[in-house]
Parts: sequence; C-alpha cells; structure tokens
Amino acid sequence: MCAKILVVEDEPAINELIASTLELADFQVVQAFDIQGAYLAVVEQMPDLILLDWMMPHGESGIDFVRRLKKTPNTDEIPIIMLTAKGEEDNKVYGLDAGVDDYITKPFSTRELVSRINAVLRRLGGGDKKGVLQVANLTINTVSQRVMAGDDEIVMSSTEYRLLCFFVGHAERAYTRTQILDAVWGSNVYIDERTVDVHIRRLRKLLMPFGADRLIQTVRGTGYRFSDKC
Repeated sequence: MCAKILVVEDEPAINELIASTLELADFQVVQAFDIQGAYLAVVEQMPDLILLDWMMPHGESGIDFVRRLKKTPNTDEIPIIMLTAKGEEDNKVYGLDAGVDDYITKPFSTRELVSRINAVLRRLGGGDKKGVLQVANLTINTVSQRVMAGDDEIVMSSTEYRLLCFFVGHAERAYTRTQILDAVWGSNVYIDERTVDVHIRRLRKLLMPFGADRLIQTVRGTGYRFSDKC
C-alpha cells in the first residue's frame, strides 16, 4: 500500500499542484487548507507524512501546529516536511528545533519534492505498509514502529528507532559518524558528531538484555557497522 501524505497549504492552486504531483508518484493524498482542517485530518486519517506550509491563516502557524503534534503521544512521530518561502538559516534552524524532519524552500521543483518525501520515509522507516525488517532475533514492524526480540517488545525513543532502522537497512557496511548523522538526523541539523556515540550507547544498552547489542560494531578509524557476523 502506498504512503498517505497530508498536504497542508492554504493556497488552493499550490495545494492542488502538490496533490496532483504526489498522486502521479503513487502516493495517497489528503488535503487540508488550514490548521483546523489539518488537525482533523491527522486524527481521522493518521498520515504517514505531513507536508506543511509555514504561513497559515487564522493565527496559528505551521510551527505552532508542529509543536502541538509533537506534544501528543499518538502524533509525535509523524514525519513533517516544512514548505515555506522563509529560506534564511535562522528560520530553518527554528523549524528543525521545533521537530520538523526536513525543510523545502519555495519555489521548489516537483522532482525535488518527491525525492525529499521518499528520503524522509526511508530514513524513518515509513512508506512500506507491509514492511517488516528482521535480523538475528530482532523484528521491526515499520507500520506499528515496534521492535520485538522474540515475544518481548524493546521500547525505545524515536531517535533510537530511526538509528536501528538505518543500521538494519544498511547492514555490512561501515559508516562514519557524519554519514550516520546525515542519514538519521538529516544534513540540515547542526549537532555534534559525538551525539551519534551517545545514542549508539543507549541503543546498545536497550539491545543488551536480548544479546543484540553485538550487532552494532565499532570500526576503528571509521565509525560503526551493523553486522550479524563476528
């Protein structure tokens, strides 16, 4: 089943253009033209990803909407791409700090839009409604975003989940900390490379009771590798 994308854009012509583009790319599209309609669409439709305009009518901005979603347990992990004419670096950082997963500055090409959506869905493990990733004794359901070790669920944060999905999807290859940062956090996020080490330690600790911490291997002089081989 194709991914469901919620398009939140108050300009009808732009909204229709984006919707048509995404439908041609085999996405299922839900449209909203204000924040109230967007919130109802999230509750009723539970999209796989939200394309959200920054400037919206009736007082509540796109950033306000992002903050509301991130405070709600059922919606805090829905990936969000911000569409806006605000291209300054400070605005991008402001949006990313609020919880946005990617940022596209208007005007943009339809090819770039589709590529960015696919990249975010791959990075966060979405887009594949039948997707089940499995390695060693771990099973990752990308629909429910549950990680299981046998009959036991391993509860983890959204960051550790994205990190694990990245490793499972790119096994047997060594990655630098910079490459992992770009893949899991995004190239527009300004954080220290040591953040990778912190989250890998946390992920290993979560996997340790199930003997799966050994799958994340340190590669001296490079970074990390995910492998079921010793």
